[in-house]
Amino acid sequence: MIKKKTRWSSEDSDPSDVFTTYDLGCASFLLCLGFKLESLDRDNPRKALFMFKREPRIEEYANKYFTDEVEVKARSMFDSIKALKNKLYSE
Repeated sequence: MIKKKTRWSSEDSDPSDVFTTYDLGCASFLLCLGFKLESLDRDNPRKALFMFKREPRIEEYANKYFTDEVEVKARSMFDSIKALKNKLYSE
């Protein structure tokens, strides 16, 4: 279950245990690859911080997303975007 947070603090988890991004596309891509979304930080009403469990190669894949070096199935990416938007706007 993904936790929604209005504020993230160091008491929640060790910062070295999480990978964070504000980018919806990158977060959707990481979900497509099977990385686990731990929580959403919605402290800033204009953008959300996606927090993933830090796993081996997560930063490598995030960098590959931004340099357009990887491909995923279109339907899988669409479903991940839709799922994240549902989580963002469900409250």
